[in-house]
Amino acid sequence: MLSFLNNKIYAVHLNYLAFAVPLFLAFMGLEYLVASKQGKTYFRFNDTVLNISVGIAERLADTFTVGLFYFVYRYLYEHYAVFNIRPSVLLWVALLLCTDFVWYWYHRLAHEVTLFWCAHVVHHQSEEFNYTVSARITVFQAFLRTGFWAVLPVIGFPPGMITSMLLVHGLYPFFIHTRTIGKLGILEYILVTPSHHRVHHASNPQYLDRNYGDVFIIWDKLFGTFTKEEEEPVYGLTKPLNSNSFLWQHFHFVLEMLYSVRHARTWRERFRIVFGKPDNVDPAARAVLEERFLIGKDTVTETPKLNNYVIWQIAVTLVLLFSFLLLEHYVPVFIQVCISMLIVCTLINCGAILEQKRWVFYLEYARFVILVSSVYYCWPQPVVLLGAVVVMAGGFYFHGALRQRYLDLVYGGIEN
Repeated sequence: MLSFLNNKIYAVHLNYLAFAVPLFLAFMGLEYLVASKQGKTYFRFNDTVLNISVGIAERLADTFTVGLFYFVYRYLYEHYAVFNIRPSVLLWVALLLCTDFVWYWYHRLAHEVTLFWCAHVVHHQSEEFNYTVSARITVFQAFLRTGFWAVLPVIGFPPGMITSMLLVHGLYPFFIHTRTIGKLGILEYILVTPSHHRVHHASNPQYLDRNYGDVFIIWDKLFGTFTKEEEEPVYGLTKPLNSNSFLWQHFHFVLEMLYSVRHARTWRERFRIVFGKPDNVDPAARAVLEERFLIGKDTVTETPKLNNYVIWQIAVTLVLLFSFLLLEHYVPVFIQVCISMLIVCTLINCGAILEQKRWVFYLEYARFVILVSSVYYCWPQPVVLLGAVVVMAGGFYFHGALRQRYLDLVYGGIEN
C-alpha cells in the first residue's frame, strides 16, 4: 500500500493479520443471529464478555511473542534439523499431518498433566459453546504449544513453512466451536467437526477427556480417545468456576496446584500432584482459595447501566486492539507498553464490574495515569503534566464523593 505525502512515496507496512479481529467478530455476530432465528439461547452476556476478554488478552500477547516463537523455530532449524526439507505439495501435506499429530499429543497431555492443565483450563471454563469460546486461549497455552511444535524444525521443516502452517491450522478450530451446525455426514469420519468438539468441551462423565483432535479425528480413533456425540452435552468444568474475575480465571488452578503441593506430606506426593493427573489436586483447595481471594457478594444483580458500561469498554478495547495490531510497525515501544497496560486494566475492570467489586474505582486512577503517560510521551509539554496534577489533586480531594458517584453510575444504585 502506498501513501503520497509532499510529493514523495512512502511504503506503508500494515499488519493485515489485524483484520482477523473484525472477521472473527463478524462470524460471532452471524452465529448469534442464526441462533436467535432458531430460537436458541447459545449466548449469555457475562459468558460472552469473559470469552472475548480472554481472546483480547491472547491477541495482545501474540504481538510480543510471535517473533520469539519464530526465533526459536529458526534457531532449532539452523542447528538441529535432521532433514533438509524444501517446500513441495507433498511436504506441505506432510507438515499439516505432523502439525496436527503434535497438536493431538499436546492437547491430550494438557488434559492429563496438572502443570499443563493450568495453562489449558481457561479454554474449558465457559458454560456455553459458541464461536466466542474459541477465543479462550491464554499466552501460557501459546508458550506450551510452542514447546511441543519445536519438534517440527528439528525434523527439518523450515520456520517459514511452520509459521504459515500454524496460521492456517489455527483458523480451523474457530469454526468447530458452535452448536448451530449439526453432524456433517462422511466428514465425521475424517475431520474434527463441531459435533466432535462439542463432546470435547462437555462435562458429562462419558464425554470427559475425549476427542482431542484439532483438524483430523483420525488420531483419536487411532489412540482410543474418540466418542460420538449422543447425549446432549453439558458445557464447562466439572466443578464450575462461578467467578467473572479476569485474573481468577487465569490463575485459580495454578493456585490450587500450589496449595495442594504446599499441603502434601512427601516429595513424591508433590511430584505426583504437579506431573500427574489434575484429579490429584486437592478438591478442597478451590473453596479455601475462593474464600481467601474472592471476598464479595454471594449474588450479583445485572442492570442495564452495568452491562452497557462493560459493552462500551469491550467495544473501545476491540477498536484499540485492532488499530494497534494494524499499525504495530509504527507504534513506539513505550506506547506499545502503555496500550498493553491500558487494555489489561480494562479487562480486569470489566471482570470486576461483573462481580460488582467496589475496588474497581481505583482502576480508573491507573488508566488515567497510563493515558497521561502516553500523551506526554507523544507531546512532551509541561501543560500535560500540570493538567494531570490538577485532575489528580481534585480526584484525591473529592475522592469519597467521586467514588460513590462512580459506583452509583456503574451499578445503578445496587447495594454493593
